[in-house]
Amino acid sequence: MTVLHNDTFLRALLKQPVDYTPIWMMRQAGRYLSEYKATRVRAGSFLELCKNTELATEVTIQPLDRFALDAAILFSDILTVPDAMGLGLYFAEGEGPKFTRPVQSEADVAALAVPDMDKLRYVFDAVASIRRALNGRVPLIGFSGSPFTLACYMVEGGGSKEFRTIKSMLYARPDLLHRILEINAAAVTAYLNEQIAAGAQAVQIFDSWGGVLSDAAFEEFSLRYLTQIINGLQREAEGQRVPVIVFVKGGGLWLEKMSTCGADALGLDWTCNIGAARQRVGAQVALQGNFDPMALFGTPDAIEAEVARILAAYGSGSGHVFNLGHGINQFTNPEHAKVLVDAVHRLSRPYHP
Repeated sequence: MTVLHNDTFLRALLKQPVDYTPIWMMRQAGRYLSEYKATRVRAGSFLELCKNTELATEVTIQPLDRFALDAAILFSDILTVPDAMGLGLYFAEGEGPKFTRPVQSEADVAALAVPDMDKLRYVFDAVASIRRALNGRVPLIGFSGSPFTLACYMVEGGGSKEFRTIKSMLYARPDLLHRILEINAAAVTAYLNEQIAAGAQAVQIFDSWGGVLSDAAFEEFSLRYLTQIINGLQREAEGQRVPVIVFVKGGGLWLEKMSTCGADALGLDWTCNIGAARQRVGAQVALQGNFDPMALFGTPDAIEAEVARILAAYGSGSGHVFNLGHGINQFTNPEHAKVLVDAVHRLSRPYHP
């Protein structure tokens, strides 16, 4: 494989010395970029864009051509895995993802199985293609949804505000939900290992809905399966460690528990104080985050001030990857994203003597 020219992101995840704090942005290839919207029109639909190797590569690279980002992230969707299980993923205009065959009855659960990874070959082909296109420019991040977050969509049949269907299953038939989570964990483990084999140099597991659980339920229905996945991952490739990031939106209460799951880094949303988080997890894990995406709607001076505040809260030394506390909003001005990236690079250097 090509020599990596900028490994700052990987070194920060492993708490090795760096010259500055690296940054990437969740959903950095997306609708806030005019070039992304043009490519999506050419693809015909979001799913076709995900499944077209050339176009998925193109949109992954687009934000790197605009901003001095320190990592690329595979362009795909967390719901590719349940789609490969035959649940019939589709995207309703203005309504987000939906499944034609949600998993809600005992028979639905009994019929569920780990998908053949060949059904996800388009994802692995995209990883390999993006690695070639990057040509050592920055590392490539692979990703997956967590077992619980995938289960939320699979059981609800789409997005939800109350999560009534899956929480009813959790409390009335926990055995059914555990069966779904076991299958999801096995599928995610295989899926991420295939991404690593294809060239992903770090992986992130998104538990976007873990924060809707109670304290006890998070440990039983989410963290347990996150730990299981991490224990099953290939942690070295091309002679280098492959770092694992776990991001639980709304998970700030559980950082101490999460720091024992085997991940190299924990992602933080914007509700945590990153300095306090660093004290709580100690030297166990690196931290990623945690700029409020909505702060990008402020003035350039306000964006720089917020960057300075977060960097000062974390303090000196490695182990911090700057990121948003969730995905970038589609109405964000790209020039404000550039202000963010440049401010992180410039203002962080004094913290890395």
